[in-house]
Amino acid sequence: MNMIGLLIMGIDKTRARHHAWRIPEAMLFLVSALGGSAGTWAGMYLFRHKTKHWYFVVGMPAILVIQIAALIYVFYRLFG
Repeated sequence: MNMIGLLIMGIDKTRARHHAWRIPEAMLFLVSALGGSAGTWAGMYLFRHKTKHWYFVVGMPAILVIQIAALIYVFYRLFG
């Protein structure tokens, strides 16, 4: 999912430069929520895409933190 997140950020940036059909922002957030938050966040800064939108600057790291917290919780519930 992280590779998909990285790729769709790159694709959307390319489409933005060419004034072509864009990937909806909801899709970018959906990919993040489904496990691609690290890739999407990396793509934001690698491609300098969506970095001026506060909801991406705050939302993508927030999704990543929530996912890491959930993984830690599950890990300790299973093995702690």
